[in-house]
Amino acid sequence: MKRFYTAESVTEGHPDKVCDLIADSILDECLKEDSGSRVACEVLATRGNLLVAGEITSRHEPYVIGIVKKVLEDIGYHTEGLNIDVQIHRQSPDIAKAVEHSYEKRQGMSRKQAGMERGAGDQGVMIGYACSETSQMMPMPVVLANRIVRELSACRRSGYITGILPDGKAQVTVEYEEGKPVRMDSVIVSCQHTEDKNLRMLEQEIRNKVLLPALRPLPPDEDTQFFINPSGRFVAGGFDADTGLTGRKLMADSYGSMAPHGGGAFSGKDCSKVDRSGAYMARYIAKNIVAANLASRCQVSLAYAIGVAWPVMVQVDTFGTGNVCADDCLAAAVPLVFGLTPGQICDTLSLNRPIFRRTAVYGHFGRKEFPWERTDKIEALKNAVM
Repeated sequence: MKRFYTAESVTEGHPDKVCDLIADSILDECLKEDSGSRVACEVLATRGNLLVAGEITSRHEPYVIGIVKKVLEDIGYHTEGLNIDVQIHRQSPDIAKAVEHSYEKRQGMSRKQAGMERGAGDQGVMIGYACSETSQMMPMPVVLANRIVRELSACRRSGYITGILPDGKAQVTVEYEEGKPVRMDSVIVSCQHTEDKNLRMLEQEIRNKVLLPALRPLPPDEDTQFFINPSGRFVAGGFDADTGLTGRKLMADSYGSMAPHGGGAFSGKDCSKVDRSGAYMARYIAKNIVAANLASRCQVSLAYAIGVAWPVMVQVDTFGTGNVCADDCLAAAVPLVFGLTPGQICDTLSLNRPIFRRTAVYGHFGRKEFPWERTDKIEALKNAVM
C-alpha cells in the first residue's frame, strides 16, 4: 500500500528555535555550575520584545540578559533596541518536595528498590520511536528535513551562499510502499534573504548547494516537486516577522508525522521533568529494541504521575513487525533492562550535564553525540525475552 509521510525542520534563526536555544542555554549555564539545578524556563519573543519566564532553583544565578544577547548574536541577529524582560522565580516548594521525596519514599518503599527516592516533576505521556529505514533509526523524512536545514545554515555561516539570513525552514514528503521509503515526493525550502538577493539565483544555489548534498540518502526523481521560497520575497524574518515561543516545534523536535507526541515540550527543562527525560528514555528503549532486531519499527510509551517515581504505564507497539515475541512480552522485559524512574533515567543517560543547547536545533533524536542514542542494551534485551 502506498502512503505519504511528511516532516519539517527549521533553522537556528527561526523564531521558535531561537526561543528553544535561549531556554536550553540558560539550563546549560545552571547545570555547568550546579548539576542539581531545577529549571523550567520559557521564552516568548516578538518584534522588539523578549520575555524569559519560569522557575529556576540553583546555587548559581545565571545572567539571563547576557545569555539572551549571546545566543542572538551567535545566530546572527542584532540585539540593539531589544527589550528583555526577565520574570524568574524559584520552583514551587510543593513540587520540589514531591520531586525530592517520591510517593514511594513517603510510603517507605524506596528502601526495597533503588532509584525510588526521586519523584517525577509532572504527570504526562512520553513517546519514543525507532525504525530500521535509516542508519540513524529515524524516519526518512525527518532525517532529510534536518539535513536540509543543517546544510542551509552551514552555507549561510560559511558564505558558500551569500545574501541569505538566519530564518528558514524545510519540509519533506516521502512516498512509502509496504512500509518502506521508495521515493521523494516533494521538498519545500523557505529561506530568508537580503533585499538585493536575486531570487532566481537563490533558487539555483539552494538546489545545487543545499538540496543536492542533503538529499543523497533518497535522491529526487523527475516527478519530485520542489517549492523554494514559494511565498516569493522573504526579507523580513525572525522576531520582526513572527512571534517565537519555546516548545512550539514539538514534531520537528521528534519524529514528524510518523509517531505521536505526548505533548510536553523539551527545551528549558532539567531531567527531573519527565517531559524531557522520559522522552529520551523512551527513544533509548525503542532504538535498542530495533537495533536488537526484535522489531523493525518500535514505539515506546511511558506515563508518569507527579511525585511518583515508577511509571504508571509502560507500553511497546511494534506495529506487527516484532520478530521474537508479542508486544506485551517486550513491555514486560523493558523494566528488567532499563531503569525507568526519573533518578535512574538521569543517571543512566547522564542528564545532569550542560549538553542541552546542542539539542535545541536539528532534532533531539538520531544524532549519535547524545547518550540516548546508544545501542548498548541489545544483549540484555535479547536475554530478557528469549
